[in-house]
Amino acid sequence: MKYLATRPGRFEFIHTPKHGSWLNLVKCAFSKMARTFLRHLRVTSKEELKERVLQGIAEINEQPVPFRWRKFDLELS
Repeated sequence: MKYLATRPGRFEFIHTPKHGSWLNLVKCAFSKMARTFLRHLRVTSKEELKERVLQGIAEINEQPVPFRWRKFDLELS
């Protein structure tokens, strides 16, 4: 904390709640890839894998679906 105090304005703390994290979006994207175009995929090289991943992303982007955040209220009244 002392070191950071000597560097004012260099770092900015941004709190991202767990239910709204960009990491959740990344996990969802990889999950969708694994369940759709990468399922049962056999490739012979990294180049072929890269090509298939980029092709799959292009297909997903042809008909984009907005991500809708859902916050679950776990408070029991």
